[in-house]
Order: sequence, then structure tokens, then C-alpha cells
Amino acid sequence: MKKSMYVLLTVLLMATTLFAAGSQEQSSAIKIGVSMPTQSLQRWNQDGANMKSQLEAAGYKVDLQYAGDNDIPTQVAQLENMITTGCKVLVIASIDGSSLTEVLKQAQEKKISVIAYDRLIMNTDAVTYYATFDNFKVGTIQGTYIRDALKLDSTPGPYYIELFTGSPDDNNINFFFGGAMSILEPYIKSGKLVVRSGQTSKAQCATPNWSTEEAQKRMENLITANGYGPKGTRLDAVYSSNDSVANGITNALVAAGYTKDNFPILTGQDCDKPAVKNMLQGLQSMSIFKDTRTLAAKVVEMVNSIIKGEVVSINDTTTYDNGIKVVPSFLCEPVFATVDNYKALLIDSGYYTEADLKI
Repeated sequence: MKKSMYVLLTVLLMATTLFAAGSQEQSSAIKIGVSMPTQSLQRWNQDGANMKSQLEAAGYKVDLQYAGDNDIPTQVAQLENMITTGCKVLVIASIDGSSLTEVLKQAQEKKISVIAYDRLIMNTDAVTYYATFDNFKVGTIQGTYIRDALKLDSTPGPYYIELFTGSPDDNNINFFFGGAMSILEPYIKSGKLVVRSGQTSKAQCATPNWSTEEAQKRMENLITANGYGPKGTRLDAVYSSNDSVANGITNALVAAGYTKDNFPILTGQDCDKPAVKNMLQGLQSMSIFKDTRTLAAKVVEMVNSIIKGEVVSINDTTTYDNGIKVVPSFLCEPVFATVDNYKALLIDSGYYTEADLKI
């Protein structure tokens, strides 16, 4: 009996010791702050979830915050809290790339490393690294898709196109739109591509907050002003920088009577579920696939190197000038999905299931 009690007490003591050790290890884990702009877009939910799971798997404690619905004061307040509560590295997808200068001074004073995630943070030397996809290449892929789909190099034209990009406070549109226009502009200048609205500048083509509703309103206005429709003025293509904008364009075109049989070529980015479903229904032509798992893995690798004091792996030291410094960057390679390859890219890779894309 005494022996049994002794064994039981020993087991309980060991369990308590292990629990205490585990709790101490968890409480002493290095804390990483992850700041995402909004939960209203699918891609940011996936970015945040992938980042959190991979950082935790690497042994870090993660403070993941979403800034309401693209609310800048909320993001600033969340970052201030991350700084005061001891985060050693901040991973930030900024809402407005120029709005974080003051709060990042606090991070810099505390020697906290800052990784700009997907969107470059502007006008500060407090940004340590930038992790993103090659966003200029994103634009060139989209522009090349339109060029090839319309056979601009082998047919006389003219072809009719309208242009949409994203939020004017997102530095990435300089690369998305710039990349696309590097392909499309020569055809616009030659007259083979015609923008009936005359709206070809970045400012004219911008969509505040990447809003589906704003994109739909603008497309509706373009349809009305230019008489676009299956039985009206011809519209061969619409360039869209991403899927949330493309969804608004699709809504307006469907309301104007377009169907899968006469739908204009339409580009996108992010392979959001609604956009992929539209592709499967013939209502969107392609979408850039930026596997957030790949980018999250790269960020975890960067965090590990920073914490260990090792050299951080980068592959670009010239492109991303934030107005104060050229930020050392790692650029992941984008690819694009269509109805022909979406299964291999999105389902076979485990990014989505068949059920996720059921119409």
C-alpha cells in the first residue's frame, strides 16, 4: 500500500514538474507580432492563419491582430501594444504604406526588427526587410495573358479594353499596374488596343480599398458612358489587378447581360474562392496564384535568422525604395491559374478542396 502511494506521488510530482516546465517554456517563448490589415478579404485571413501556424510550429509565441476593416488608427494602436508587450520582431502588412512612420520609430528605439509583409512600408528607415511576391512580374503576367489571349501580335485589331487597379494608398499598385502597362501600353499607343473611356492613368484606374463595391460602381459607369454590352459597344478585355476588384467588374458585366459565351477577358490575383468559381463558370479568365504558405515559410525563415543573429536570405537589394532606403527583400515567384491548371495548382497542392470550389 505504502509502495503504491509512493509510486502515485512520484508520478504526480513528475507530471507537475513537466507541466510547470512546459508552462515556463511557453511563457518564455520569443514573441512575434503579426499585423494584418483586414479580415474582410479572404487572402488576409489565409495569410494571417498561415503565418501564425508556421511561427508557432517554429516555437514562437504569436500575437496576430487584424486592424478592423482597413482602419489605420486601429493598426497603429495594435502595433504600439505589440511593441510595449515585448515582441522581438514585427511582421506588418500595412494598410497605408506611409502611415506607420511614427509608431515604427518606437520599434526602432527598442531594436525591434520589422518585416514588411506583401506591402512595402514607406518613408521610414525602421523597415528591416521586405517579404513579398515579385509584384512587377505579377503585372507582366497579367498583361502578357491579355496580349496572348487577344493575339495582339498576330491579328490587326483594334481591340477594346478598360483598366482597373487597386487602392491608391497601397504601394503595390505601382508594381502591378506598372508591370501590366509595360506590356499593354505599346499596343495602346499604336491603336491596336483602345481604351474608350480614356482612363489610362494609375489614379484614374485606382479602386479605393480594393473594394468590390467601388469596382462595380466604376464598371457600371463605364458601361453606361461607353455603351458596352453584348448588343452594344464591343468590350474585349478588362485588366484587373486583383480578384476583389475583378468580382465587382464581373457583377457589373453580368448585370449588363454578358454571359460565359461573350464575356470579356478578365484578369485577377489571389485565387480567392469566388474568383476561382467565376473562372469555372467562364466569368473570369485567370488569377495570379500567390501561395501564402510559401510566403509564410519565407517569413518564418527570416524571423529565425533575425533571432539567431544570422544572415537573412534575400534576393533583391535594388528594387524596393521606400523613399528613405532601399529595403532588402525576398521575392517569391508568382504563377497563374486558369480552368486548365487550377486543379494542379489549387487542389492537388492542398490549398483548396474540391468542396471549397463547389458552385
